[in-house]
Amino acid sequence: VRQAGAVGIVSALHHMNRGQAWTDDEMQKRKVLIEKAGLSWDVVESIAVPEAIKTRSGDFRQKIDNHKESLRVVARAGVKICCYNFMAITDWTRTDLDWPLGNGGTALRFDMIDFCAYDVLVLRRRNAEADHPPERIAAAKQRLASWPESRAAEIERNLIDWVPAREAVYDRKSFLHQLDEYRDITPEGLREHLFLFVREIAETAEEVGIRLAIHPDDPPFPLFGLPRVNSTAADTQKLFDAVPSPANGITLCTGSYGANPKN
Repeated sequence: VRQAGAVGIVSALHHMNRGQAWTDDEMQKRKVLIEKAGLSWDVVESIAVPEAIKTRSGDFRQKIDNHKESLRVVARAGVKICCYNFMAITDWTRTDLDWPLGNGGTALRFDMIDFCAYDVLVLRRRNAEADHPPERIAAAKQRLASWPESRAAEIERNLIDWVPAREAVYDRKSFLHQLDEYRDITPEGLREHLFLFVREIAETAEEVGIRLAIHPDDPPFPLFGLPRVNSTAADTQKLFDAVPSPANGITLCTGSYGANPKN
């Protein structure tokens, strides 16, 4: 990273991603590692926001208290910006994590036809067909027929089994079960849960001098029938209006704008 010309690092304690409070000791270990490379730890992304917080169920109160404590730990280590997201279950989503480019490099990629093939034909999510137009489903059937044997497993890993900030990984059965936890949560309901959460952590962030920066929904439209609440400028303005705190900010992530829901 240093050889590429960077001077600051965005990092997190990804091994502490199940809603527990971060510790000063683990924070310092990561900071020392970064500084030994001649870099500075400028941004934390992400202190995990567990599903219990998003659904306001189970031990969500303890998880919020743990999140506040993690913010205090981050502040004591001298990091002043915390990026987080409030995407139900999936976090940021790509169908490909290593897509080859013409210049010899690779990139992340989201392909809606591949996603539809997995959602409708592999995962077989309840009522998935209603979320995709007929022409997309027809294209997905053709795409699935062309996949090599390993492609379905690769797509499944990328969509439901891997994300560094997620508190759990899923197989098809457990993922479908987790989707059921959101069956009765509307976009308005999830948005209210977001407001309640940010009001609490923004107060702590102000106390310790941290700026919070919510990551846009990525991609910025519903996936797997789940509600989205931070996909548009209007969504973000609603959050700013609901929590008018100087600690309440947004991440402008260039990785959030490459997906086209029509393709």
